[in-house]
Amino acid sequence: MKNSLSIVISAYNEEGNVKELHRQLKKVIADLPLREVELIFVNDGSKDKTLAEISALQKDDPSVKIVNFVRNMGHEVAMRAGMDHASGDAVLFMDADLQHPPSHIPEMVRLWQDGKDIVLTRRTDNVATSRLYKLASGAFYKVLNFLSDVKVPKNTPDFRLLDREYVEYFKSFGERDIMFRGLLSLAVSLDSDRVATIDFAAPARLHGETKYGFGWRSVKLAVDSILQFSTKPLYLSLWLAILSGGAAVILAMYVIIERYFLKNPTPGYATTVTAVMMMGAVNLFVLTIIGAYIGKIHMETKKRPLYLAEFITVEQGKRKIRSSASKNNQCG
Repeated sequence: MKNSLSIVISAYNEEGNVKELHRQLKKVIADLPLREVELIFVNDGSKDKTLAEISALQKDDPSVKIVNFVRNMGHEVAMRAGMDHASGDAVLFMDADLQHPPSHIPEMVRLWQDGKDIVLTRRTDNVATSRLYKLASGAFYKVLNFLSDVKVPKNTPDFRLLDREYVEYFKSFGERDIMFRGLLSLAVSLDSDRVATIDFAAPARLHGETKYGFGWRSVKLAVDSILQFSTKPLYLSLWLAILSGGAAVILAMYVIIERYFLKNPTPGYATTVTAVMMMGAVNLFVLTIIGAYIGKIHMETKKRPLYLAEFITVEQGKRKIRSSASKNNQCG
C-alpha cells in the first residue's frame, strides 16, 4: 500500500524556521493523494527555543510528533531516530532550515506512487554557500570516491524519500556510525531501476546559519565518510611507508657516495635530523589511520544505544522515553 507518508524533519537550533516550514508543509500536504501524513520533528538537542516552537505547533496540529534528544547526537542519528518512529508506507527526510523546498514533495510522492522506491534529490545550486565552500565540497567528494569502495555522488543532500521496504532494510543495519548517503549509494547500485532523482536549487536560509561550515563537524563528517566504507587508507599508509623507506635508502646512498667517493662528508647532524623527522612523521600518520579504525571497532563493539529520546504525541498526552535499543517497539 502507498497511502501514508512520514516526513522526518531534523532540527538543531532552528527556532526561527520551524513555524514557516510547518506552514509550507501543511499547504503542500493538503493536495497530496494520501490518506495520512505525519510530521516527525527530531529536535537534536537544540540550545534555543526550537523545542518550544515545535511543541506550540503540536497543540494545533495532531499530525506533529516530536522526537526530543536529551543532547545533540548529530544529523545522521537524528534521521535514524525519526525513521525508527515513522509509521508511514514511505519516509521522507528533510532538514528544518528551509533549504529543502517542500514544493518538491508532490513530485517525490508521485514518483514513489508510480513505482520508484527511492527518490533522491540533486542540488544544482545553493545560494547560501560561498564559492570557496563549493570548491572544497567538490574536492571532498573526489577524495572520498577515490578512497571509498562505495561511490557517493556529490550534491545529493539528505532530502529523499524511501519506501517502507527500504526503510526496514536500512533499519536492519546494526552500525553505530551511520552514513546514509553511502548506504543509499550501496542500495542504488544494487537496484537502480527503482530509483529516481529530481533536481532542485537550495534557497537562502530564512533564519540561522549552516551547521556544516569550515569547522569540526565538516572534518568529522569527511573522516567518518571515508573510514565507514573503505579500508583503502590502510593501504595508502603502506605506500607511504614504502615511499619513505625508499627515500631513506636514497638518502643513505647519497651520504655514502659523498663520503667515500666525492670526499665531501655531509654534516651528520642535519642528515640525522632530516631522516628522523621524515620517518617520525610517516609513523605518526600510519598510526593515526590504524588508530582511527581501531577506535571505530571499539565503539561498535560496545553496542550502546544510539540515542535516548522522548517521543511526544498529542494522543499520548505524555512523554515516552525510547532509545535505539528498543527501536523494534513501535511507538504509537
